[in-house]
Amino acid sequence: MNTKEIMDMSRMYIMNTYNRVPVVLDRGEGVYVWDTEGKRYLDFLAGIAVCSLGHCHPAVGEAIKGQVDRLCHVSNLYHIEPQVRLARLLVEHSCADKAFFCNSGAEANEGAIKLARKYGYDHFHAERYEIISMINSFHGRTLATVTATGQEKFHTGFSPLPIGFRYVPFNDRDALRRAVNETTCAVMIEPIQGEGGICVPDEGYLKDIRDLCDAEGLLLIFDEVQVGMGRTGTLFAYEQTGIEPDIITLAKALGNGFPVGALLAKDHVAASFAPGNHASTFGGNPVAMAAAEAVVTTLLNGDILSNVREMGTYFRERLRELKDRHAAVADVRGRGLIVGMELTGDDGPGVVSAMMEQGVLINCTAGNVLRFVPPLIVEKNHIDDFIFLLDEVLKTQ
Repeated sequence: MNTKEIMDMSRMYIMNTYNRVPVVLDRGEGVYVWDTEGKRYLDFLAGIAVCSLGHCHPAVGEAIKGQVDRLCHVSNLYHIEPQVRLARLLVEHSCADKAFFCNSGAEANEGAIKLARKYGYDHFHAERYEIISMINSFHGRTLATVTATGQEKFHTGFSPLPIGFRYVPFNDRDALRRAVNETTCAVMIEPIQGEGGICVPDEGYLKDIRDLCDAEGLLLIFDEVQVGMGRTGTLFAYEQTGIEPDIITLAKALGNGFPVGALLAKDHVAASFAPGNHASTFGGNPVAMAAAEAVVTTLLNGDILSNVREMGTYFRERLRELKDRHAAVADVRGRGLIVGMELTGDDGPGVVSAMMEQGVLINCTAGNVLRFVPPLIVEKNHIDDFIFLLDEVLKTQ
């Protein structure tokens, strides 16, 4: 099929749940993708922080192909060696003690919600089920995770939403303290809000939440679906906070494009899940585990994490140069290689379209924040090319 036929048939046969741009991406390598017309794009979106090792990373591809030829799927009624290997890797390099595997970030967060409620039930009482999350957060698209998401636009049309969620402003310590009551079982937070506009916590804010949770007997859930797996310059984002969460959720970059999610927890929390409490037919299947094991091993054994720290600093410096030159730029913020550029106006989508015309992929979130999440293997010459083209586009704003 040619490009037009693909787009026409997409509109004909696929539910209209995405505002798709008129491009059909066909192949990728490293930090670049090509469309069906042969045009090359510098990818600073990476499947929204998914392809962190770049497109078609050989180690991941070889792991997938090798496992496909050996065993694709068996039930979780049996022990699965690739699952054990990945669980050990994640546990030995985190503050967690146990892992549960699933297929996506929404599933990981759904599992975290269930685990927190079960823990409240086991250790306190049946009414200890409420979870506090942050305004402008994003935790997924299932009914429970979309309710945990503190953005009204994602709730509209899906009432009645599940009970048991309360929202407070991000970075507001006092509001969080006031929200805690006898029904609260956990606080759920992204260490850096992604979909909410690349919002970085104030110094000491996350430690204050940890202290509050300890004082009140609450669990602390870190949603690292977007910021985990090296995105901030350490394997887990929490490593830079000086605290440890009780539960961590992962997905996106964990499989570098292969669907996989994970729920990690400390032993005393994980013990609340018994056989029959939670499950996933495809979660932890051997192919997904092989892909994720290759990703984690690559992150741990190479210089990618140090590259994230170095390139992240360089990238933000170059973006701040643009801020100094363009009145259209209000702010530049982020950590590692999750970076946001807030615009003074509301034409973020226009900038995204203009950059695509220039052969660069980005997106806009929170209305006016350009989100940049390039592959973690990005180099200075890629950043310099990106800055040159964004500078040209901003001149038109």
